[in-house]
Amino acid sequence: MISNKYKIREQNESLILKGIIDHKNISRAELSSLTGLNKASVSSITKGLLDDGLIFETGIGSAGTQGGRKPIMLQFNPKVAAALSFDIGIDYLKGTLAYLNGEEITFIEKKRLNVSAKTVIALLKETITAIQKENPEVCSTIIGMTIGIHGVVHNHQVIFTPYYDLDTIDLHKQLSKSFDFPIFIENEANLAALGEYAFSDSSESLVSLSIHSGVGGGVVNSGLVQKGHHGTAGEIGHSILFPDGKACPCGNNGCLEQYASNTVLYEQIAEKKQLDYVDSAVVQSLIDDSEIQTRLEQNAFWLAVGINNTVALYDPEVVIINSSIYRKIPSLLTKVRDHLTSRFTKDIRVENSTLGSQAPLYGGIALCCQNFLNIQRLKLKHV
Repeated sequence: MISNKYKIREQNESLILKGIIDHKNISRAELSSLTGLNKASVSSITKGLLDDGLIFETGIGSAGTQGGRKPIMLQFNPKVAAALSFDIGIDYLKGTLAYLNGEEITFIEKKRLNVSAKTVIALLKETITAIQKENPEVCSTIIGMTIGIHGVVHNHQVIFTPYYDLDTIDLHKQLSKSFDFPIFIENEANLAALGEYAFSDSSESLVSLSIHSGVGGGVVNSGLVQKGHHGTAGEIGHSILFPDGKACPCGNNGCLEQYASNTVLYEQIAEKKQLDYVDSAVVQSLIDDSEIQTRLEQNAFWLAVGINNTVALYDPEVVIINSSIYRKIPSLLTKVRDHLTSRFTKDIRVENSTLGSQAPLYGGIALCCQNFLNIQRLKLKHV
C-alpha cells in the first residue's frame, strides 16, 4: 500500500523508478551502474519502493561473467495505483479509469450532450461517482485526474474556448472542492501529444494535430509539453492562411481551422450533397464521388500548409495526425506528404495516430503519472 499517494518523490527515488520502468527487468547492481548511485543508496531506495508496492521482485537473473550470486530482478508495478482521465468536447464526454500503464479498467462515453458552464460540473461529478461505485477498491488508489478541454488552458485555468463557454467558470477550483486527489486541467491537443509521447511513439520530439471542430496542436519535447508564456503554443489551427478570409472566434480572419477542420469539411459536404448529417463514416462512403474527392484533396492541401508552418517553427521528429477522416481514408496521408516539398519537411515523419480518439485520455494518464512519479521523460508503452 502506498504510504502517501500525493507526495513529490525525491530525485534519486525518481531516477531509480525511471531506470526500472525503462528497462523492465533490472537488478540493483545494474541500477547502480545506470544511475551512478552507490549500491547502499540503491538498496535503501528499492526497499522503500518495494514497501510501497511500486515495484516488485520478479525472480533470479543470470550471474555476471565473474560469477558470484545471481541478482534479484526488479520490475515496475503499474497496478499499484490508478488515474482518471477525461476528454470533454462541445457535445460529448469520454472518460477512463486506468492503471498507470494505460490499461483500461473502465471506459465511459456520452454523446450528443449539451456541454456548457452550467452542465459540465454536474456531468463530471455524476460520471466520477458512477465510476467510483463500480470500482470502489481501485478508486481508493487514484493518484490524480486530468480533464482535457478544447481550448486554451494556462496553469489549470481555462482561458479561451471558441466553441463552448467553459472559459467562464473556474473548473479546477470547483472540482477541487469535491475531490481530494490532484486535478489537472489541460488542453486536449496537448494531452493527445503527451499520450502519443508516453504510449505510442519512440521519438523525443513530436507534434500532434487533433482535428475535430477545430485544429489543435500539441508539441512535446523530452516529455515536456511546450505551452508558451500564455499557454497558446501549438495553437496551429489559429495560424492564418488568408488575412482577409473567414472570420474565426479567436478574433482573426482566415485561420487554418476555418478551412481544414473536420467540421468545416462535414458542413461543405452536407451542403453539396444536401444531407442532414455528415461524419467521417459518411465521407468514407462517398469516397468515389468526384466532388468529394476534390473536397478531400483541398483539405489535405490546407493541412499540408499548416504542417509545413508547424515544422518550420518546432522542427519535430514526427508529426502525428489525429483525425477520424484520415484514419478512415489513410490514402489522404499520401496526399498531405506529396505537398510537403520543402527542405525543412523532407526528413519529417508524418503519420496517423495509432491511439486515435483515445490519445487525449492516454495523455491525461501520462500527466498524472508524471506528477505522481516525478518523472518527465516517462515512456509507458512497454511497461
